[in-house]
Amino acid sequence: MLRIWAIGGHRPPTLSQIRQLHSSVAASAAPSTASTSTVAAKEESAAPVSTKWTPDSIRTGLIARKRGMASMWNDQGVKFPVTVLQLENCQVTANIRTVRRDRTEYHAVQVAASDRPEKTTTRQMLGHFRKAKVPPKRIVREFPVTPDAHVPIGTTLSAIHFVPGQYVDVVANSIGKGFQGGMKRWGFHGLAASHGVSVSHRSSGSTGQHQDPGRIFPGKKMAGHMGNKRITTQNLAVVRVDTSLDLIFVRGAVPGVDNAYVLIRDAKKKIAVGSHNQAKGQYEKVLPKGVDDLPFPAGTTELAKVLPPIIEAPAYRRSPFIPQE
Repeated sequence: MLRIWAIGGHRPPTLSQIRQLHSSVAASAAPSTASTSTVAAKEESAAPVSTKWTPDSIRTGLIARKRGMASMWNDQGVKFPVTVLQLENCQVTANIRTVRRDRTEYHAVQVAASDRPEKTTTRQMLGHFRKAKVPPKRIVREFPVTPDAHVPIGTTLSAIHFVPGQYVDVVANSIGKGFQGGMKRWGFHGLAASHGVSVSHRSSGSTGQHQDPGRIFPGKKMAGHMGNKRITTQNLAVVRVDTSLDLIFVRGAVPGVDNAYVLIRDAKKKIAVGSHNQAKGQYEKVLPKGVDDLPFPAGTTELAKVLPPIIEAPAYRRSPFIPQE
């Protein structure tokens, strides 16, 4: 977690609290007894091999809802845009372990969010949620993890899962824009905006060749449906976490409309760079500046109770309002 947490009206955590940042209730879970001969087995419970995060570990992600954008000011008075993401009773519903044909194993954590009435839930999913001992949910997704990052079933995840100062990737469906032409969809220049072009100012122009080949090649950029595609925005900084309201403030914009579901996970590229720095012995460059550790295997509501309700990442740059000497 961060070395220093600064927020008005809240004291920084004590040393005993900092030592608990990389642990959760998963440390007391019983080891799994699933058989390795099955092709696909969903484990009832899985205890992590280690409760300490390493650059080779891949944690589970979270399901949140995009609440909109706002503006924030850092401790130097610089204004920047943020997107507010909120968790809605995000819980673990299954630990997945699958043995592939090449004898390798696939591990994943299944997460569900947003409670829904039983009468609008299918019988199959009601049985699945009843087995996990969680209320029915509206959305269920799974996140690939390493074998040591399984989380006990039924665990309620908190916004403290992501540390202010780290980077995340956000996955969601982009805003749908309907059927659009080549200029709006692909940024084509269009034809001349002058006399003699008739009504073809925004035409895409020629799309094929001569009689040979006599067809349009697949993948040609033409008019069509724009938007409503799965988009991943990478390397967004987490600037603030509110555990009382389960809010995550990320710097910049994320895909999707307001109140849409988004998937948040640790930034893959940043973790890969940290793994390379770990191999080269540059341990101070494994995590971003100011972040000493990550909650492992996950940030739970129990961990959030021993930490301040609001945590912000300080600005590590020189103030632009102070003249240089």
